[in-house]
Amino acid sequence: MRRFVADVWNGAREESVYELVAPDCPGLGTTGPDGVLAWHRDRRAAFPDLRYKIVDLVVQDQRAAVHWRAAGTQLGQFGPVPPTGTVVSYSGATFLRFDATGKIIDVWSVNELFQVLQQLGVDFTPPPGA
Repeated sequence: MRRFVADVWNGAREESVYELVAPDCPGLGTTGPDGVLAWHRDRRAAFPDLRYKIVDLVVQDQRAAVHWRAAGTQLGQFGPVPPTGTVVSYSGATFLRFDATGKIIDVWSVNELFQVLQQLGVDFTPPPGA
């Protein structure tokens, strides 16, 4: 898990994904390392300096849970939000399962996306009469 954060999330060392992620691991639009890379490439395109810090890590048997914090500057398109130059900071949790060889076979994350959008200036005021 620590290598995944250091190499993939923070280091953009894409070759590490092929060593760490199993071919059938669910990803973004596709499975395996390519799916994991698609998600990280998309996030790095929006926040090129995005860095993650492990707040807490719990490992038991072939499972891991990590509470993390992230911060970065939005210099690229993020969903419908054009580049703002705004620094965002948010946290989340990621849960992973590993196979017997130590490769990641399942990843599930939750994060404060609503908070990120608010920091980028997205207005969530409902229209009148809604």
